[in-house]
Amino acid sequence: MKAVLLVVGKTTDRHIVACIDDYVARIAHYLPFSLQVIPELKSTKSLTKAQQCDREGELILKQLKSGDYVVLLDEHGVERGSMEFARWMESKQHTVPRQLVFVVGGPYGFSDAVYARADEKISLSKMTFSHQMVRLIFVEQIYRACTIIKGEPYHHE
Repeated sequence: MKAVLLVVGKTTDRHIVACIDDYVARIAHYLPFSLQVIPELKSTKSLTKAQQCDREGELILKQLKSGDYVVLLDEHGVERGSMEFARWMESKQHTVPRQLVFVVGGPYGFSDAVYARADEKISLSKMTFSHQMVRLIFVEQIYRACTIIKGEPYHHE
């Protein structure tokens, strides 16, 4: 199984980028993983929030392939602790035939079409994080899950 983190818009803070790149490299030791960036929309001032979500949704859907298992990072998704997330990831390694695609939407969330395509929704927290921080927190959690699955000493519980 390959895992992909699909995000809308690039990360602009160089410190966050460096940390994300570090975790992406670490994850590659355990499973094929990539971070794919969909460019931000241009000229959004004339668009409503719904129109922006719809246009971003079209771009997200173009990146998905038949057979991909799509998981949205969404505030209304299921919350899991790190151990539970690791068990979930391990189960997906045995059941997802193609790619496990995690999606971080734009500032206004996802379009109805993206929600309809999703297989699951997960939430990192009841707290709100910037889209840039979500990326860092989530790649760290994927790395943590990989080390838990392998029984390595990164996670302490």
